[in-house]
Amino acid sequence: MKGSGAAAARPTPLAAIARGLVAGAAGTAAMDALLFLRYRRGGGAEAASSWETSAGVKDWEQAPAPALVGKRLFEGLFERALPPERARLVNNLTHWAFGILSGAGYGVIAGSLPRQSVLYGIPFGAAVWSGGYVVLPLAGLYEPIWKYDAKTLADDLSAHLVYGAATAATYALLSRPS
Repeated sequence: MKGSGAAAARPTPLAAIARGLVAGAAGTAAMDALLFLRYRRGGGAEAASSWETSAGVKDWEQAPAPALVGKRLFEGLFERALPPERARLVNNLTHWAFGILSGAGYGVIAGSLPRQSVLYGIPFGAAVWSGGYVVLPLAGLYEPIWKYDAKTLADDLSAHLVYGAATAATYALLSRPS
C-alpha cells in the first residue's frame, strides 16, 4: 500500500530524470526566446529559425563556446577532426544537449525534494551560469570572469535565471498529480 504525504508524491529516479529532460528542453527554449528578443531589440534582422539554428556560423573561428566544447568532446572521443562546415550543427547540438541534460540533473535533485517550486530554478540557473565561468575559462574557451564587463555578465546571468525558472516551472507542472 502506498503511503501518504509529501514523500509518497516523489517520483522514481527514472521519472525524475525524464521530467527533468523535458523541463531542460523547455528551459532552453525559454532562454533562447529571451536571447532572440534581445537580438531583435538590438537591431538583429535574422528570422527566428535562422537565428536559432546558428545560420551565420560557417567555421570554427566564428563558432561560439557551445560549438567549441562540442568540437573538443567529439575530437577527443573519436580522435577525428571535425570539418569547419560542422560548426553550425555542433553548436546547436551542444547547446540543446547541455540544456536538456542539465535539466535531467535538476530533475534528480528536485525529485528528491518534498515539494516543487519555481523558486528552485533561481539557484539552479545561477549554478549553471557560474559553472560556465569556471569550466570554460579552464578549457581556454572563455576569458576569466573578471575580464567581462558587468553588463555582459548581468545579461548572461539573467538569461540563465530564465532558463532555471522555466526548467523549474516545467518540472513542477510535470510533477503535479493527475
